[in-house]
Amino acid sequence: MAELLRRGLGGQGHTVEVAMDGLKGLEKAQSSPLDAIVLDVMLPGVDGLHFARRLRSGGNRVPILMLTARDSAADIVKGLDVGADDYLTKPFSFEVLAARLRVIERRVAGDSEGLLQVADLTLNPEKHEVHRGKKPLVLTRTEFVLLEYLMRRAGRVVSRDDLIESVWGIDRDVERNTLDVFIFQLRSKIEANGASRLIQTVRGFGYTVRESDE
Repeated sequence: MAELLRRGLGGQGHTVEVAMDGLKGLEKAQSSPLDAIVLDVMLPGVDGLHFARRLRSGGNRVPILMLTARDSAADIVKGLDVGADDYLTKPFSFEVLAARLRVIERRVAGDSEGLLQVADLTLNPEKHEVHRGKKPLVLTRTEFVLLEYLMRRAGRVVSRDDLIESVWGIDRDVERNTLDVFIFQLRSKIEANGASRLIQTVRGFGYTVRESDE
């Protein structure tokens, strides 16, 4: 089934990564920016319910379409309660699955203009405003774009290369230490006056926005 879905979704223009057990899938979801996850409940290592619960508890809001052979109301409610955005029971047609994914994509696009929030840090894309608690923060254009990109992927680790390409463009020659300087400047504004750290460094890979584990 995984191979059939990979081929079918790939044929529709999606870039698909496949993990055959829950632990590997969780590692991918936590380290790579994903647009959506098609998640089977019956996975070895970590099952789909625990997978979704752990992902959501870490602040990762990537949309999840959950697949299962269990079609009772109690099972569906359980899947939605742990963080799934939609639920599809087996057997299903590929056309229905693809349609459900399109619905999720439209929902995410519709939410994209709304207020972004992590802890007490809020960003309003439409008004171009950022607040930490009730205090407004003055950011440069590049700082704002960088923070917005990270906050849209809150809980997910974003690589330095992905940040540079997305903020400055693929054709710009931007050094990694330039990115690090902008992160430092963002932190100095967001974490002023002893405020808790929200931009976390994942050594050897990149950055994520989430509440501190400490």
